[in-house]
Amino acid sequence: MPSSVALFITGVSTGLLAGGASCAAVQGGLLAGAVTRRDPAQVPASTLKRPKSAGSTATVQRAAAPPTPEPSARRLAPVGAFLIGKLLSHTILGALLGIFGAALQPSPRTQAALLVAAGVLMVLFALDLFGVKAVGRLMPRPPAAFGRLLRRSAKTDSVATPALIGFATVLVPCGVTLSMELIAVTAGSPVAGAAVMAGFVLGTAPLFAALGYLFRRTSQALSGQLAALTGVVVLAIATWTVASGLQAGGWVSFDQDKPAAATAPFTVEGGTENESQRGSTGAQTPATDQPVRTDASGRQIVTLTVTDFYVPTQFTAKAGMPTTLVLRGKDSGGCARAFTIPELGVQEIVKRNGDTKIDLGTRKPGMLRFSCAMGMQTGQIDFQGGPQ
Repeated sequence: MPSSVALFITGVSTGLLAGGASCAAVQGGLLAGAVTRRDPAQVPASTLKRPKSAGSTATVQRAAAPPTPEPSARRLAPVGAFLIGKLLSHTILGALLGIFGAALQPSPRTQAALLVAAGVLMVLFALDLFGVKAVGRLMPRPPAAFGRLLRRSAKTDSVATPALIGFATVLVPCGVTLSMELIAVTAGSPVAGAAVMAGFVLGTAPLFAALGYLFRRTSQALSGQLAALTGVVVLAIATWTVASGLQAGGWVSFDQDKPAAATAPFTVEGGTENESQRGSTGAQTPATDQPVRTDASGRQIVTLTVTDFYVPTQFTAKAGMPTTLVLRGKDSGGCARAFTIPELGVQEIVKRNGDTKIDLGTRKPGMLRFSCAMGMQTGQIDFQGGPQ
């Protein structure tokens, strides 16, 4: 399953770059209503009755004087409560979606398909922001009655109201939120699912209040420009998400600048030796240190070193030989630890330090792709020819 830290970072970056603006387009009215609640202690001077007697002038002036400015902390309290409520509900939802994904136990290619679906959904949302009417009819919308109910609740003076409204925004998702929910399902654990949704809400927090206010208060022309700008950002993230999903499924590889492939065969006892085993002085390097070798029993061993990356990312191995893939963790971390071979349905969490062995069987000639669960780190083993 994907690393919780990697998913948290994905959620934060998506929320920061696209989520704040996109969610403000859907939920901005609710936020503005919660933030602009009127303090009952502040009574506008216009509501006071002017006394009839001339001797009451001083009283009128005192009553008509502007109220004492509200402290900054008190002004920020409603938006803070709103975002705390939103963070709580989305974190709980992410955990539940992660549990659902764990119970479902989707294969690597099913998870990759969900990533692609999330990206496609973001593309539709971007087109909706661009004003494509045909796409707008396909986008999910909250019931109008639900929105009116929350807006009426926002006018109350209870300090708990903004938090309850923020908690309820989980029922009014924007397109990017729905995409993050699909990614939470692919996480396959409550912790990872909660991490991606919590990260997403935290990423939206810095811009959410300002963009929500702009979408509600500015002119239609400026709102349209903001929507178009948001659409460009969402479209860029959607492209990255679809590309990651395609790579995670092993269907394509976009990595063009690959290092030279490690080649086979090497033998431990009495066999052939590749020139790359010798250093510049002609000294022999131990065969067990080679990325591709053949042990004394005739089994082919392919060793992939896992740090925050995969090294090397390309191998050339012999087809028709029993083969074991060794994942050698060396302070491994990030998404690279969530190793998958989509074609074989293999999912392994690499040890931070140590070896994890995967039996690849006897492969026919062809390419076998591997990747991290998010499709960000990829590589391949090219099986060629056969045993001599």
